[in-house]
Amino acid sequence: MRSLSFCIFIFLVAFKAAAVAAEYNYDEALDKTFLFFEAQRSGKLQENQRVKWRGDSGLKDGSLQGVDLVGGYYDAGDHVKFGLPAAFTVTMLAWGTIEYRKEITELNQMGHALWAIRWGTDYFMKAHTQPNVLWAQVGDGDSDHYCWERAEDMTTPREAFKLDQYHPGSDLAGETAAALAASAIAFKPYNSSYSELLLLHAKQLFSFADRFRGLYDDSIKCAKQFYTSSGYSDDLLWAATWLYRATNEEYYLKYVVDNAEYMGGTGWAVKEFSWDNKYAGVQILLSKVLMKGRGGAYTATLKQYKAKADYFACACVQKNAGYNVHLTPGGLMYVREWNNMQYASAAAFLLAVYSDYLSAANAKLNCPDGQIQPQQLFDFAKSQVHKHKQHFFRFNLVTCQCPNSFHTSNIFFLFTEKYVSFLPLMPQADYILGKNPNSMSYLVGYGPKYPVHVHHRGSSMASVYNLHSPVGCVQGFETWYRRNEGNPNVLHGALVGGPDQNDKFIDDRSNYEQTEPTLTACAPLVGLFSKLQGSSKTSGMAVCLLVRT
Repeated sequence: MRSLSFCIFIFLVAFKAAAVAAEYNYDEALDKTFLFFEAQRSGKLQENQRVKWRGDSGLKDGSLQGVDLVGGYYDAGDHVKFGLPAAFTVTMLAWGTIEYRKEITELNQMGHALWAIRWGTDYFMKAHTQPNVLWAQVGDGDSDHYCWERAEDMTTPREAFKLDQYHPGSDLAGETAAALAASAIAFKPYNSSYSELLLLHAKQLFSFADRFRGLYDDSIKCAKQFYTSSGYSDDLLWAATWLYRATNEEYYLKYVVDNAEYMGGTGWAVKEFSWDNKYAGVQILLSKVLMKGRGGAYTATLKQYKAKADYFACACVQKNAGYNVHLTPGGLMYVREWNNMQYASAAAFLLAVYSDYLSAANAKLNCPDGQIQPQQLFDFAKSQVHKHKQHFFRFNLVTCQCPNSFHTSNIFFLFTEKYVSFLPLMPQADYILGKNPNSMSYLVGYGPKYPVHVHHRGSSMASVYNLHSPVGCVQGFETWYRRNEGNPNVLHGALVGGPDQNDKFIDDRSNYEQTEPTLTACAPLVGLFSKLQGSSKTSGMAVCLLVRT
């Protein structure tokens, strides 16, 4: 037989993107996510409120203390307005809006995005009554959890708790400063005067947080049981980083560099990003400064920040020499038993953002277990590898040199001397939306199967517009909490706590660890779904193999 050499072009014309777009509509998921934030609104609702089973509530919040604290968001399935997770939520909403402004605008969702942010920032600015005073919480978890009642019927105490120079809370004040600074960036193209007002409050709150240091839950004891803070150093670095991005003032960049070692920014290598631990977010934001060539005299320290950002990313993609984020058998990142989805959604968003930063800098992620392309990092943001069957095709591979215009993005091609292995990835976002061992969407109201016994007071009880008489604490438990039927009001867009470390999920109202939604879990989805919807438009790709037969 004579030897022939020829080049085979395998054109994969958008099959992956088209299949994903057909199976999962990220635009619809994004819209439903905004509906969840409307369902969580406290205060006087707007006339164009889309969640019609909700009514006005908490209209006297702060009145006992002589301050107007009407508005803001209820935290989860209860009616406490916890400051720390709420501020982190707004920071994440703003960050997603900043990074994916183009995608959100093309999806005609910018109005909903800005209102989701503003419902929080309007409240934060009202709560910031003086430069060194921040009203940090309304209601307390203990008394609130004794009652199962609609927000519109609330009979529980609505005591408000504040931070001041005698009762500091650097973590909460710092996170609120970060939220306002990030929101100032998000609003700047649309409302410059509002943006400037946000920035004024952000600067004052950062100064307050930095000057009067302490843990907020030492000052507000009743918060400790529900949102215990592990420290405030990350929050100060986080706030300064966002203020640098919002103002471009060197003072804030110098702050994160001067305090890098002391506050753990270049010392803590983490595998979690959450309302309580912002180190990975700080490290990735500062990596962008470095990769854009803006480090100047601070370059050496920024490189140390980037090394820790790489640690987080490598741990997520399972390339960190064994020090990796745990995955469930079905492929979901698993961090903690209670509301694990908040950690998975936050990490997925962060990886998507970091992949964009690396791509813009034409850089790669160097992990202990191998080099990662930015596109692969994004694939992991929406994909976590299952125990897929690998399909082998027998080729005698000699060489492969494709035109520069072709690239692979959504499928890995693992080449050996004799075999080519096609290893598809299970989308992480698709795990949330239904492609998981339980074939269940964990985003309520999305898809044919989703949790119907959501641990959420308003969702689980008849609306005030259908059942006009008030429902008391005990009656709520007896009549509504313990009923076997599904919730009468669908809490569209709520990301529930999700399955356990073995992908097991029990759809039961009393199983709050798995069926309760939170603000912090849903906020990263705004940016993530926007990015995914934009990426699903990818036109195609090709692989070139030079084969000898």
